[in-house]
Amino acid sequence: MKSKFPVVGVIGAGQLARMMLAPATALGVKLIPFASSATESAAQITHCVIGDYTDIEAVKKFAELCDVVTFEHELMPLSIIKALEVAGVTVRPSSESFEFSQDKQAMRKKLSHFNGPKSMVVTSSSEVETYPVIAKSISGGYDGRGVWTVNSSQELSDLLKNSPKLLIEELIEFDYEIAVMVARSPHSQATSWVPTQTIQSDGICTMTISPAPVMNAQMSEKAQKIALDIAAEIKLIGVMAVEMFVKGEDIFINELALRPHNSGHWTIEGSLTSQFEQHLRAILDLPLGDPSMTDDFAVMGNILGKGKTDMYRPYLHLMARNPSLKFHMYGKEVRPGRKIGHINVIGKDLVELRTEIEHAIDYMSGEIDE
Repeated sequence: MKSKFPVVGVIGAGQLARMMLAPATALGVKLIPFASSATESAAQITHCVIGDYTDIEAVKKFAELCDVVTFEHELMPLSIIKALEVAGVTVRPSSESFEFSQDKQAMRKKLSHFNGPKSMVVTSSSEVETYPVIAKSISGGYDGRGVWTVNSSQELSDLLKNSPKLLIEELIEFDYEIAVMVARSPHSQATSWVPTQTIQSDGICTMTISPAPVMNAQMSEKAQKIALDIAAEIKLIGVMAVEMFVKGEDIFINELALRPHNSGHWTIEGSLTSQFEQHLRAILDLPLGDPSMTDDFAVMGNILGKGKTDMYRPYLHLMARNPSLKFHMYGKEVRPGRKIGHINVIGKDLVELRTEIEHAIDYMSGEIDE
């Protein structure tokens, strides 16, 4: 008898696809990543289809194996997503929604009635009168890539030599950054997790704290409502991160990521339903899970590649020091600045949790040896 359980195809086989495998297995859902190579994170631990995600015929052939196709990165050409939809493939989120995580110009236009930095698209430095500003690639940027603080007309001219146009945004002197993870299903059921404070270094997130300890209940509810309103506005199906700046009582929309996101990794241990399970529920139009927290606080620390290459031996020290630490390694080659894993810890004493995460990521990277 043929299984009634659906097959989910994931374009991309990085760590997000890898972390989607555990909840898919628990649900009895077959998940097949479409990988660029057999060395990718998810391809190391499950059967994958190897191919080029910019090759429409290869992607169509892959989609024939699946009941629904989703994504773990924003790099897939929108034209291919639309071609899949024309061919009758169920793609979630849809091309109509996914565009807003790929095209920052389209996102700003769509969300113009939400509070955000003042912005404009320029092709010449003469169009900008006041500095400093933030310059962003229209597409392709993430983890601090494709984002620059520009202090002069000459700096902007130099950037424009490599890009025909850039999105220019006002520089917001924000108090702190947050991200709100939301999920929405085809039947418009929607949920959100508590706002997460994201701590950045050189444009890369190094730590998240949930719930954001600097937000009061009123501001937290405001941020969640904004994220849910955006999900409805763009007709999201799946999980999305809404990145925001907070300055006083004002919340500014920064960017959208229509997929599981680094700022939601804490949900694996810190929520009754992780972002990865929730994404599967949403794209399969299952009732969404409970996003409530499992403890008072959840702290996540990204393990970034530095001098140390042996990522297994540090377990001896760190697990003995704090048995409650939860490690998630991605099977990636260690390179400077590369995210190779993350560590979660949950509890009630935020100072202690932060101290433990800071020690753990410093020890894993080789910054300290005790």
